[in-house]
Amino acid sequence: MIATTTSPATTASPAVGRRGGEFTNVLRAELAKLASIRSTYWALLVAFAGNIGFAVLAAALLAPRLKPADLAHVDVVQLALAGLHLSQVAFGVLGAMAITGEYGSGMIRTTFAAVPRRRTVLAAKGLAFAGTALVTSTVSTLAAYLAFLAALPAGTLSGTAWSDPGVTRAVLGGGLYLTVYGLLGFGLGALLRSSAATIATLLGVLFVPPLLLDLLPGSWKTTVGPYIPMQSGSQIFVAAHREAASLAPWTGFGVFSLYAAVALLAGLVMINRRDA
Repeated sequence: MIATTTSPATTASPAVGRRGGEFTNVLRAELAKLASIRSTYWALLVAFAGNIGFAVLAAALLAPRLKPADLAHVDVVQLALAGLHLSQVAFGVLGAMAITGEYGSGMIRTTFAAVPRRRTVLAAKGLAFAGTALVTSTVSTLAAYLAFLAALPAGTLSGTAWSDPGVTRAVLGGGLYLTVYGLLGFGLGALLRSSAATIATLLGVLFVPPLLLDLLPGSWKTTVGPYIPMQSGSQIFVAAHREAASLAPWTGFGVFSLYAAVALLAGLVMINRRDA
């Protein structure tokens, strides 16, 4: 008699295939949920309107009034992306609501009953949000930049061409920043499970550290300041005239992404340790 053996890869492949198919189905369901939530469209509308509206205002009203001495220190892309200060809140809230909305309504129990693998659900929700946020945020920052150029009076500013150093990275980096900030909100939402608590914490993480630094000795601003979320993350959409103590664009973005990664990891760990 000849003994036959089955390799581990052969026996494992059907299970791997089933899990892959399950995740695809869950991802489709989460994309459908995200598209069916009214707050998704309101948040994206606020983000687009804020980015484009502030870009037009900055080009038409602010840029022509800059004095010659100020022109040498103006970052054109930061002017064009002035609306990020508003749209970042919209994306952060949307990221939080993508997970806390179901906890608030109690529908999360139905979701977990349908898909007992809670981490699969969380991963699918996060991926659905990240993909949506990355596409829409990048389109919004690009539209803001183009709207800024269209509204800018001829000969007002230099360094506005797409090929100028740092411009492409800064414009597209604005979309990356908004996406990661939204994922930070998503991770905090998975951890806190309350919309109000998550949004308050999210805004606190962004705006409280700079206020605290102003109360501390000046040396803290150069040693600790570059690593706080707002300061580190914003370097990705700075095209020129960075502060001497600030981090390099991709280094700062990496630090900012680390905050989101910690929140997401904490949510992934805790989702199986608490009742729905």
